[in-house]
Order: sequence, then C-alpha cells, then structure tokens
Amino acid sequence: MANFLAFLMLVSFWVSFISGQNPGLEAPYRIHTLFSVECQNYFDWQTVGFMHSFKKAQQPGPVTRLLSCTEEEKKNYKGMDLAPTLEVPSMSRHPKTGDWYPAINKPAGIVHWLKHSKDAQSTDWVVILDADMILRGPIIPWELGAEKGHPVAAYYGYLIGCDNILAKMHTKHPELCDKVGGLLAMHIDDLRVLAPLWLSKTEEVREDRAHWGTNITGDIYGTGWISEMYGYSFGAAEAGLRHKINDNLMIYPGYTPQPGVEPILLHYGLPFSVGNWSFSKLEHHEDGIVYECGRLFPEPPYPREIKLMEPDPNKRRALFLNIECINTMNEGLLLQHARNGCPKPKWSKYLSFLKSKTFAKLTQPKLLTPPRMQTEVAKEVKEIDEPIKPYPKIHTLFSTECTTYFDWQTVGLMHSFHLSGQPGNITRLLSCTDEDLKQYKGHDLAPTHYVPSMSRHPLTGDWYPAINKPAAVVHWLNHVNVDAEYIVILDADMILRGPITPWEFKAARGRPVSTPYEYLIGCDNELAKLHTRHPEACDKVGGVIIMHIDDLREFALLWLLKTEEVRADKAHYATNITGDIYESGWISEMYGYSFGAAELKLRHLISNEILIYPGYVPEPDVKYRVFHYGLEFKVGNWSFDKAKWREADMVNKCWATFPDPPDPSTLEQTDENELQRDLLSIECARTLNEALRLHHKRRNCPDPTALSNPALDTTKDIANSRKVGRFSKTDDIESNPVPRNHSQESSKPKVRDGLFSTLRFWIILLWVFSGLGFILVMLAMCSGYTSKGSSKGKSNKSRRRSYTGFLKTSARDRQGHKSDASL
Repeated sequence: MANFLAFLMLVSFWVSFISGQNPGLEAPYRIHTLFSVECQNYFDWQTVGFMHSFKKAQQPGPVTRLLSCTEEEKKNYKGMDLAPTLEVPSMSRHPKTGDWYPAINKPAGIVHWLKHSKDAQSTDWVVILDADMILRGPIIPWELGAEKGHPVAAYYGYLIGCDNILAKMHTKHPELCDKVGGLLAMHIDDLRVLAPLWLSKTEEVREDRAHWGTNITGDIYGTGWISEMYGYSFGAAEAGLRHKINDNLMIYPGYTPQPGVEPILLHYGLPFSVGNWSFSKLEHHEDGIVYECGRLFPEPPYPREIKLMEPDPNKRRALFLNIECINTMNEGLLLQHARNGCPKPKWSKYLSFLKSKTFAKLTQPKLLTPPRMQTEVAKEVKEIDEPIKPYPKIHTLFSTECTTYFDWQTVGLMHSFHLSGQPGNITRLLSCTDEDLKQYKGHDLAPTHYVPSMSRHPLTGDWYPAINKPAAVVHWLNHVNVDAEYIVILDADMILRGPITPWEFKAARGRPVSTPYEYLIGCDNELAKLHTRHPEACDKVGGVIIMHIDDLREFALLWLLKTEEVRADKAHYATNITGDIYESGWISEMYGYSFGAAELKLRHLISNEILIYPGYVPEPDVKYRVFHYGLEFKVGNWSFDKAKWREADMVNKCWATFPDPPDPSTLEQTDENELQRDLLSIECARTLNEALRLHHKRRNCPDPTALSNPALDTTKDIANSRKVGRFSKTDDIESNPVPRNHSQESSKPKVRDGLFSTLRFWIILLWVFSGLGFILVMLAMCSGYTSKGSSKGKSNKSRRRSYTGFLKTSARDRQGHKSDASL
C-alpha cells in the first residue's frame, strides 16, 4: 500500500512538472488575448502582422480575433484562416438607429465573446489590443501590476472629456473617469461587469451629437469617432474600476521612448518616417497585400544606415523601433504568402536581411523587468548619481481669432502637430466677440479654449488684434487646471516638422528657450530703458517659446501689461527705435514679451535650430522643427504669400487648396544652398495643401472629379457648452486679423472662389450654342435643297417667294439666336 501511495505521489509530481506547475502551488493564471477586426483587406494585413508578432513575442495563452462581418461581406471574404476567429454579428450599421459607426464592433464583439465563447469560461485574465499593433514581448497582467478592480492600461491624454461636462453627463462618477485605452489588461470578472456598460456608454456618447466638438471631446475631427474610447472610460467609471496607468508599455512609432524604457507594444496608428522613407496605414486602406504573392510594404532603411543617420542614442533607438515595426509586418507577410501557396520569392538583399540572425536578434522577445530587479536597478543608478527621471509633461498653445484666415492656418498647424510626434496635448486659444461666435463655423478644427476678444481694447478703444495672444494666455492660465510642466507657445502660421521638447533644447525653470528676432532693436536703445527696469536682460526673441509653467504664471500678466504700455507709447513708434518699418506700433506685443521677461530677469536660451522661414537658406545639417510662413516665399515663378489669402474661405469651400508648388524633380541642382531652400519651401506648401485635402475629405465633400461640384458649405455648427468671460465693453471684430510675427503684410485683393464655376458655365454655354448653330445650318441646307428641287417648272415669281421666305425664316432664326445669346 505504501508503495502504491509513493507511486501516486511520483505520478502527481511529474504531471505537475510537465504541465509547468510547481508542486504544492496553485495552477498558473490563464490569459486570453482579444482583438477586433472587420471583413476588409485593411484589417487582414494588420491581422497578419499582429499574429506574427504575437507568436514572436511568446505571448502566453490563446488569442481570438473577433471578426465583425455582415452576411453579404462573408460571401466574398478570403481571410477566415488568418487567425483563431470568433465570428461576431456586425454592428457597423447600428441595427436600431442606422448610425454608421464601425468602432462600436469592439465592445459589441467582446460582449458576444463573453456570452458565446467557451474560452471565456476558462480564463482568468484578458488582454485587449487593437489590430494595428505589434507585440515585442509578452504582456502578463499580474506582472504589470493588474489586480481585480484595478486593470492596467495605457495613457490616452487627449480624452479631455473626462475632465469636463462630457463626463458629468455620461457617468455618475466623473471623478473615476480615467484617460486610458490602447492596451487593456484586466480580470475576467471585471470585464464581465464592464463589457455591457462599455457598449451602452458607446451608444450613449455616439448619440450625443451636441457634444462632439473638439473642445469637448478632444476629437480633432469633431465627428464622434472616439465615442467608443469614451464608452470604455465612462463604462469603467460606472463599474468603479480605477486603472493603473502605465505610459511606458506602448509607444507610437515615430515617438521617442524615454531613456531606459523598453516598450513592449508598437501602435502604428499614426504616420511615421525614417529619413525619406515613411509609412501610414491609411495609405493601405484597400490594399490586398496579403493575397498578392511577393508583395511587401516598401522596405525601410537598414540598421547600419540609421547609425549613420542619427548620432543621438535615444533618437536612434526611436528610429530602430520604426523599422522594427514595418520589418516585423513584412516578415509576417512573407510567411503568410508561403502558407497561401505562393512560389518562393526571388532573392534580394532585403529578404536576406529579414531571414538573418541580425534581424532575429533585434526582434527577440523583450521581457519586463521584475519589480525586485527594478528596485535593484534603481539602487544601482542612485549609486552612480544618474537617476533616470520621466520626461516632464508638455502642453502646446497657439492663438487665433474667429476668421477663415486663421481657420486654414489652424488646419495646417493641427495636421502637422499630429505628424510631428510632438508630445502632450494642444490647445487653440480662440479670441472672439460674442457676435462673432454666433456666426463662427470652425469650432471643431482644434481643441479650443474660448477667450473674450481684446482686438478692440475695452478701455482705450485701440484696435490691436495682436494683444489677444498674451491676453489669451492669461485667460487660459486663470481658467484651466494645467497638469503640464512645460508650455510650448506657437503661432498659427507655423508648420511643425518635428517635436519641440524642453529636454532636447535644455529649457529649465527660470531659463526659457526661444528663437532669435534680431530686428527687435528696441532692446538695445531707449525703448528698453523706458519700459523695463532691467534693459540689460532684454532678449530679442519670439516665434517659438518653451517655458516652465511656474515662469509662465509669473510672466503672463507682465507680458500683457507691457504690451499695453508699449502700444500706448506712440511717441516711440519710429523705425529707428522699434525696427517696425511701418512705424505703426504693430510689434508692440513682441516688445511686451521681451520687456515682461526682462522685468523678471528671465534670460532665454536662444536657438537657431528650431525655426526657419520658408524662402531662407537653411544651415547645413540643421533639422529645423518649425516652418514659419509669415513672409512671402518663392520657388521659380511660383510663390506663396499668406496675406493674399486673407479673405479666402479655404476651410468651408470643398476641395479648396493653394496653388501646388513645383515638383522637386524640376529644381536646378547647380547651387546646393538654393536647392535646399527650395525643397523646404515646397515641403511647407505641400503640407498645407495635404492638410486641407484631408480636412475636406473628413467633411465628406462631394467627389471633386464630378462635373457638377458646387462648393458646398458642409460645416456643421456644433452646439457650444462654454463659458466665455466678458469684458465691460465688447465690439464686433472687424475682418482684419493680422499675424503676430515680423512680416508686415499688405491687404489682399479678394480671391474669386467662383472662378472655376464661371469658366465651366461659359464652356457649357459655348457647347449649347455650337450645337444650335450646327442644327440651324443643317436645316438651312436641307431647306435650300428642297426649295431647288420643288421649284423646277415653276415661275420665277415662286422662286423669288421661296427665296424670300427662306430669308425671312433665316432672319427670324438669327433674331431668335441673338435673343437667346442675350439671356
């Protein structure tokens, strides 16, 4: 009997050992990974990349693709074998409301999985990801710190609705609303409670069209597209779930990781680039690359090229992440093509690299450091006195007014902001009178803070729109809870080319960073002595400002007061004192900035490597971060001057764009400086036009290739829930906004937006008259032929009658033709 018991114990031990369990301990937690897709080529190539990375990362547990398709779509769908799949009824077109919103399939699919999948009954933890992600290492919830009641998620700072009226309207616990998304790791019990709330709250927010505005949701398109994300956050708040937010696990390719941080998830939701190579998933929306043998995404630069391209170690690491993302997808496509029965592809250098040990080593699974190892690493770092601190939060500001002139500039800046990889959130400070706001259509162009207009000074009556910039910053500081440590201040007429960060340009408390404005000669003469107690501290700066929030709080009111002071000092408007060639006091706001900073003895680090004006010759090897198109610039016979587009409604007229610049291939190659100058000018203009085209596409403008395509105004007014502070006196803003840079602009003749329509009208009219003329000539010829035939044997009199009748008829026809032409 004893031998039998010993045998049972031995068998039990070996069963435990083989199954991966330690004898005497509980069974390991069970993990299940979910991701949601639809029956489209777009999601199929994402699925191939996701599944390949899932296996490479050695993610534990099974994975399920939640496939939302209609019965009609399934008839022609080819990708059923791309991943373990649970078919889910499509809710892209809502069965009750008819609303088209494919993003709702994510929570709907999870609800369906919980109800109908046997896997949901045998799972402890669920990891929920998106299809456009590449795993770099295993995501194990309890190692990330997830607990029951406390899921782990990535930070989505743009979900500003958690802090305003939106949360108060859609959850009883707005204080529990977490700005999270992307990566979700939670206990199955929490998911059972959350999933139906996630779905119902998504429906609720989606129906709340009155609060789709960018200033409320943070959705740059203002179309309710991120309703599902709010559905998750509001549903979690209703369920009482508080998230452990980890901002280090997931990164967008194109972003720079923090030093010492190894992200384990790449989310390629935004365009990214390496040198001249770039990738955007939206460019492959209809791409059947999964089913086309031998086709891969364009190959990126090789690692050795990146080493030569970027000397900074951390930026170089960011570029390595970019190429790892696309190379992993291409490796997955190669393997999928082989499974599809494709012939073996021809040898190439790139294919050889994807199969090399070098690539295998670069993409081996990245493991999280256990907590005890983190502690040890922290102690080690402390001993050598090099603590690794997280980068400070950044918030970007720019100031505009309620005019179409600033609207198209806003579209350009916002487009470039999202492409640049600039960290943190952005806010447009919109200065308008109450009367202007009633007519204004551009509420959804950017996340917005509304500011009372000071274009017409409430006390002096002075017309000076440039004062709105410091006034708006003061208003924002006094009405918003700012959680950022550094503020970046830009102008609307700028295009971002890359991130502007305080750590790269060495900004610090008491030490802001800016760009040189050498024409501010008043810093060196009596003007500074009149308007600041510390003229020696006056810096000639402007354009781009990076400043610590504590400095800005102390400084902003001085900026405004000094602007008023300089503006009132008309005795010193002269060019030889201010540098203002128009002697109009127009650059008073710039002096207000410099004199206000001097009062606090804020000395700037002045960088020549942040900003360039298109049309200027760039310094060699400088990667400028900002285009400031305040001045006219030219490339050959083509030119662009923003002042000439002051009255043009580029935003609300469908498919309105600026004249396209020359093709770079046509540029002269003889002078390298001129070539680089022109290439930058073309890049600036192209970015503006690309921003406008995408804006018109988001507005669902009609097909521009159609013959009849009136420039419809499809912009919808967004119901506004805002507080606008009032000054004691307000006046209507005149339609004459002037930029806050040193370009002294002339007024512009009105642009004839109807030129194309008028030309088309005359062409059509010409066709009509040509057709009528042809018919009349043919009738005349036929009539003459008939008259000749019938006149045989008749008198000359009848011939004359026929001829005379024809003349009368022709005369009548001509008279009628003239009458038609006169209409």
